[in-house]
Amino acid sequence: MENSLYVSPSPHIHSGDSISKNMYGVLIALIPAFLVSLYYFGLGALIVTLISVVSCVLFEYLIQKFLMKKEPTICDGSAILTGVLLAFNLPSNLPAWIVVIGALAAIGIGKMTFGGLGNNIFNPALVGRVFLLISFPAQMTTWPLVDATSAFPLTYTDAQTGATVLSLLNEGVTDLPSHMELLAGCRGGSLGEVSAIALLLGFAYMLWKKVITWHIPVTIIVTVFTFTGIMHLVNPAEYASPFIHVLSGGLMLGAIFMATDYVTSPMTTKGQVIYAVGIGLLTAIIRLFGSYPEGMSFAILIMNALTPLINAYVKPKHFGEK
Repeated sequence: MENSLYVSPSPHIHSGDSISKNMYGVLIALIPAFLVSLYYFGLGALIVTLISVVSCVLFEYLIQKFLMKKEPTICDGSAILTGVLLAFNLPSNLPAWIVVIGALAAIGIGKMTFGGLGNNIFNPALVGRVFLLISFPAQMTTWPLVDATSAFPLTYTDAQTGATVLSLLNEGVTDLPSHMELLAGCRGGSLGEVSAIALLLGFAYMLWKKVITWHIPVTIIVTVFTFTGIMHLVNPAEYASPFIHVLSGGLMLGAIFMATDYVTSPMTTKGQVIYAVGIGLLTAIIRLFGSYPEGMSFAILIMNALTPLINAYVKPKHFGEK
């Protein structure tokens, strides 16, 4: 019998795992954060997530079926995961038509333009988020306030809005939520970033199931904590506590679920550490010295672009090489 060697793009699986198994594993890890977003944002969180997921799946199917002329792969879970992660980076009061445009940018530009799963150089969900942030800055920075006394509020586009913790920091406000409130999620922001505890539960699950390793998330968090901690020690009146930076904004969401994307992150452990340090430093620099209060999305996309260089610089040893 003739032996055939099939060469395919990353991610390459060398165990009993599969792409769909890992994708659905990440989706399971996102359940705690989704439940918290439902509790605080209610109907808005449900609507935005459903529209994002359905749109991403639909656009991937249509592009693969009619433009790429290939068998659709929507059942592998990657389009669903992109939809959930995109929704988690959006305000819960974002109009439906803007969410659909974000899904088209994420799938059409961020993923399928490069050839589909395994070929994209940027995280698709972040491509969609940044596209919307540039195109619709007012809608993308209007944040519904959470209501800790009401489970599953029925408001959507008419929800009461206010500033996020990072926006308050950028404006020089010192009256910020406590560390416990940040851990629990009692603050405004995107759907998936409000509760650090929920995100850490997802992180623990993925480590347990060996979906990801700890190197990228931990290195990013430690880097941001160290850099912002030094600045806080130098001038505590101007720079907030490092705990505030770690627990607020999209740092936890980005470090755990976005930066660890198999395709857009380096292959080796050393490369992943270099990549994560770069993300942490860029995030802290943008937050502390930039005009935009949040830098996580931009930092990840910049380091996504540098991943091929990191892989070329930090190459794994050949089998049998000393």
